Amino acid sequence: MDHTAHHEGSTHDHHAHRSPGGKGDGEVTWRAAAQATLHCLIGCAIGEILGMVIGTALLWGNVQTMVLAITLAFVFGYSFTLFAVRRAGLDFKTAVKVALAADTLSIAVMELVDNGIIALVPGAMDAHLSDALFWAALLGGLAVAFLVTTPVNRWMIGRGKGHAVVHAYH
Repeated sequence: MDHTAHHEGSTHDHHAHRSPGGKGDGEVTWRAAAQATLHCLIGCAIGEILGMVIGTALLWGNVQTMVLAITLAFVFGYSFTLFAVRRAGLDFKTAVKVALAADTLSIAVMELVDNGIIALVPGAMDAHLSDALFWAALLGGLAVAFLVTTPVNRWMIGRGKGHAVVHAYH
């Protein structure tokens, strides 16, 4: 999935992300914020789940597993945006700058919340891949992270930052 998926087949009015009657005051719809967060969540979830599965399967310690999961979440999160803006014609250096500007705070908040929940759920970090607790903590953490990150993205888009930076290129 890429950042342009919800634009295919139609002319997209970038001002539609603003609430009706918005006067350029930075007011952004919750739908636009949720879409931006969902894009971030997909990349984060792939990296997070992959990192947790690899670390757990290799019997790594909690710290090493979380570091891998967080690193992969950032890699996959940035990659989705990077590929989308590269397809829009940006050179690699500019595309990296756009991805960093668009996703850094969103991914950081999402990872802080998700990993915080996983760390705080009793037994979750010691659970095995076959344990329901492992998956419940991981997926539950991602769901809560989505809910916490959506207002952050709404605030950022309203100030022309975050996902709003990506919209300039498609």
